[in-house]
Amino acid sequence: MAGQRRSVTRRTVLRGAVAAGAVAGAATTGALRPTSAVAAPGRRVAVLGGGVAGLTAAHELAERGLAVTVYERRALGGQARSIRVPGSARDGRPELWGEHGFRFFPGFYRHLPDTMRRIPFAGNVNGVWDNLVAAPEARFSRRDADDVILPLGKAFTTWATPDQFRETVGSAISTSAKMPTADALFFANRLLVFNSSCDARRGGQWDDISWKEYVGAGQRSKEFRMLLSRTLTTLLVAAKDDLASTRTIGNMGEQFLGNPLEIANDGPLDRLLNGATTESWIDPWTALLRELGVEFVRADVRGLELDGGRISAARTADGTLIEADHFVAAMPVEVARTLWTPEILALRPELAGMSQLVVDWMTGIQFFLKNPTNIVRGHAAYVDSPWSLTSIAQNQFWNRTPMSDLGDGTVRDRLSVDISDWNTPGILYGKPAKECTHDEIAREVWAQLQAHLNDREDLLRDDDLHSWFLDTGITWDAANRRNVNADPLLINTAGSWALRPESHRPAIENLFLAGDYVRTGVDLATMEGASESARTAVNRLLDVAGSDAPRCKVFSLYRAAELEPFRQLDAARYAAGQPNFFDTPI
Repeated sequence: MAGQRRSVTRRTVLRGAVAAGAVAGAATTGALRPTSAVAAPGRRVAVLGGGVAGLTAAHELAERGLAVTVYERRALGGQARSIRVPGSARDGRPELWGEHGFRFFPGFYRHLPDTMRRIPFAGNVNGVWDNLVAAPEARFSRRDADDVILPLGKAFTTWATPDQFRETVGSAISTSAKMPTADALFFANRLLVFNSSCDARRGGQWDDISWKEYVGAGQRSKEFRMLLSRTLTTLLVAAKDDLASTRTIGNMGEQFLGNPLEIANDGPLDRLLNGATTESWIDPWTALLRELGVEFVRADVRGLELDGGRISAARTADGTLIEADHFVAAMPVEVARTLWTPEILALRPELAGMSQLVVDWMTGIQFFLKNPTNIVRGHAAYVDSPWSLTSIAQNQFWNRTPMSDLGDGTVRDRLSVDISDWNTPGILYGKPAKECTHDEIAREVWAQLQAHLNDREDLLRDDDLHSWFLDTGITWDAANRRNVNADPLLINTAGSWALRPESHRPAIENLFLAGDYVRTGVDLATMEGASESARTAVNRLLDVAGSDAPRCKVFSLYRAAELEPFRQLDAARYAAGQPNFFDTPI
């Protein structure tokens, strides 16, 4: 069998199999450059996967002079890429843009923006990073109830003591969310408990408890349950509040609500790109990587060949062997865990826990409109929609690529919607999204949006609908009358931290893991988590290779300095089996 396989090295790579556009721009500031176009022995790296984790790893490695080849089975950018809508181009205009889901760049992201600043973009001093624009507000829409529109930014005053924290955060939530004061203060105290918890308690206690249980949602008001328990989890990940890990959701709450002055943030609370993701970010990125010597190959990696304590080659679906000195596995969790043979698990037994990690669906649909919408100047969450919908009307932010310049020229806006719950029956057909045809999904989502937006005024009109596009990762299995999803999302369920692996263990010297399932500080299935994990993988690889190149920057999440004495106190209390100092009824 081995004699029938073809061997692929950097010198025999199939060039040009994965296409990406080139964008001219200013020189990269402060970027390291390869020392040689030809790799020295021990410096060939195969990056398996071309999503955000894989491209980040390739970027960091290429800047440090290693010879990198990225192997991707579908399309560069992975779930972050934009997707051309087939057949939508007219009269010389390019096709409309669809996508897996709208892109969201919170201000607490640090790794991704750092990379974006190093990607040249014509006319931008700070490269691709200058394509980020702030969303000034968010809308929480309730069916047959008053909606809440929140201004985003430095909404809270500063605080110096735990009591001031409770009062400041509680008052802001009560006022803006129209929530009973007692509920708002209770939530502020739960946030205080988490923010003042030591690392050991966060990993050893809070990770094992669901968010719904942690915030006591069952004993609070309907507004509390809908906004601070259910919506907070579905906004961040496609998770239910009775499943999501408190460690994960608490970390995000610490950044959004515990950091009101945006200390140590990269920018405003809510940001998005000023054009289609592929044009604004992915194409310029792959163009830069090619300049740095990175090569791209279309390949479906199906296995790893183990020789002692090293990976000798990766094996593709057609039997081709990919040879390299180091391997970075940058596939999503549901793909990566299929590579672990009994021999690999014997050396890294902790990887077996990956088989218990949960993936679910969070996928986008875009509605192209003949007139601009006036829903909100930012993201909207449809709080009690059966399919947990969130949306963004994008033309108001796309100053680089107006909708009228695309398709047949009649589109004036694009409402990009994320469907986070594919398992709950809808309001039109009484079926979950997984069991609806694509046309039924579009009609159902449109109906749920209208039920929320048109109960007070006519914000979403049937006459304005031009067309729609559902992510191509969703395919209809007619025989079984249900959909199949090629791109599920990792869900950090309670207790899942123990199942997530580290990037590298010496038992397999040259295998490094990068992906949002790897243990990271951000602890969430996001592009930021993918970027952080890739940087960690690269740093471990440089250690193993004995490289003297500078290590990648790895940033820490914000923690209020005012609470550090209480976190130190909590470390002692947790070790003694005592609760957090603030974990008492208020």
